[in-house]
Amino acid sequence: MFLERRHLHSLKTIADCGNLARAAEQLHITQSALSHQLKSLEHHFDVSLFLRHTRPIRLTPAGHKLVHLAEQVLPRMADVEDELSRLASGEAGRLYIAIECHACFDWLMPVLERFKKAWPMVDIDIRLGLSFDSITALREGELDLVISSDPVEASDLDFRPLFQYEGRLVMAEDHPLAQKDWIAAEDLKTEQLITYPVSRDRLDVFKHFLSPAGVEPKSIRQSELTAVILLLVASGRGLSALPDWVLRYAQQPTSSLTSRPLGKQGLHGTLYAAIRSIEGQSPYLNDFIGLAGEFGPKSIRDVGHGLTQHT
Repeated sequence: MFLERRHLHSLKTIADCGNLARAAEQLHITQSALSHQLKSLEHHFDVSLFLRHTRPIRLTPAGHKLVHLAEQVLPRMADVEDELSRLASGEAGRLYIAIECHACFDWLMPVLERFKKAWPMVDIDIRLGLSFDSITALREGELDLVISSDPVEASDLDFRPLFQYEGRLVMAEDHPLAQKDWIAAEDLKTEQLITYPVSRDRLDVFKHFLSPAGVEPKSIRQSELTAVILLLVASGRGLSALPDWVLRYAQQPTSSLTSRPLGKQGLHGTLYAAIRSIEGQSPYLNDFIGLAGEFGPKSIRDVGHGLTQHT
């Protein structure tokens, strides 16, 4: 392609200045070099671009077309260069997130609110459709960060711990199991368990508590909203196993609830943020991970919502 950015810049400057001498001075080149640029363009396209013997110099129809192109292209190129500069400096970028943990939404909202204020030029989106194959999507560049409690060994991925949590069995204060210090898997054989509508292999209560013990609850009821789950539990409709940080951010119902450890030693886990290893130094990714960790480590005791925790 013969036409270059410098040609468009020169043509636009000549049109603005009205003569070659002032345009050459503004472009910081000699008038002879500027004339040579014009002649090479006119020779290549076999057209005249300016009427040189007019004062000021006037554009021919061909010159008008190229100057119009310059007016469209040059600002856009400048914008893209500025965006690339901000991307290179880490000031701007993209943060597409997938959440493997269905309960993470209550906790994530205040994190995103703080992050947007700190990084207004980072494009943020939660990609709901990619949550079931999020690690593959992260590797292929469709995602930039995955929130997960199941790290995998991979040299191209970096799993950063956000915070540790404990899975708790939540129940109404007058439920018979509230008399126990901790809950055994067998205690749930006669209970309705209220869960999020996700597969069992993504729920800690099944994966690390009930299934290893070969125990099946009496029945299962599902709800997408934490607030609804807690209302159902408070009204005696069942029990629910929830991480302590979910309880921290949930809007508690007015009825009293209490929670107990799952197993004598408790059911503990860690929530991670997974990113591509090559982006491990990204300023805004590191800031997001830092903010996410700050919002998670406090236990239910710090909330003061009236949900009692028995250990």
